[in-house]
Amino acid sequence: MPGFVALLWLGAFPPVLTIVLSLFTAFAAYTAIYALNDLVGIAVDKEKFAGGINAGYSVEASDLRYPLAQNALSLRKGALWFAGWIAVALIGAYILNPFIVVILASAAILEVIYVLLLKVTYLRTFVSGLVKSSGPIAAIYVVDPNPDLSKVLLVLVWVFVWEIGGQNIPADWNDTAEDKRVNAKTIPLHFGTQTAGMIVLFTLALTVTFSLILPRVSPLTLGLPYLLASAFAGLILLLKPGFDLFRQQSEGRMAAMLFDRASFYPMAQLAIIAAFVIFL
Repeated sequence: MPGFVALLWLGAFPPVLTIVLSLFTAFAAYTAIYALNDLVGIAVDKEKFAGGINAGYSVEASDLRYPLAQNALSLRKGALWFAGWIAVALIGAYILNPFIVVILASAAILEVIYVLLLKVTYLRTFVSGLVKSSGPIAAIYVVDPNPDLSKVLLVLVWVFVWEIGGQNIPADWNDTAEDKRVNAKTIPLHFGTQTAGMIVLFTLALTVTFSLILPRVSPLTLGLPYLLASAFAGLILLLKPGFDLFRQQSEGRMAAMLFDRASFYPMAQLAIIAAFVIFL
């Protein structure tokens, strides 16, 4: 997602050193934030999975997910893992643009808030949208130190609705059995599968719609071929699996399948914009 946004915003490939440093910094930042999630939520995670872990079907359903809660990794090692990666991310962020340090720190704080709200309110999903938006927004500041804030907001809203409909709600839907054990507050548990499915479809439709407006942030002239390619990616990776989930309202597998498909959506968008940057 950050790579797609940077390429779209700049309309060209950044210098090689910028790309390498950005990739390493982004990897470190995402690794640190995911580790922070497990560190802050270790007590609840142990409670959630006391009765076993739902095998499910998603990129987050490996036997070794939540290694701290499963005692596959000690708390001390988990803390060192987080500290090492966040230090690397902060250094890389500062080199790329000092303002990105603020974005990274905000994302970390929001992630802590997100984890702590598990038993408080289903509105935590909005916090998740902001956390996931931080990476692409940081990518903008890598290639443009003074971006147009209205265009930044457009990108933020696009990522925000993709995260809610394609990632957060499907992940919670896949984990309903575990979440019930701890009285977690999630959209699928609070509203039921029918309403959750409607929210998924609505947010994914918004994602595809906003993707057709995104060319406004680019200096490139992206015409009908680009719009058709972007819309097709949204149809196959978001709307089709989202509609299947809404229609069947099944437990676990269909929701996790949507999570998987939606996870490939940013990669598809990156491939599309890269092709247009190369051949335009």
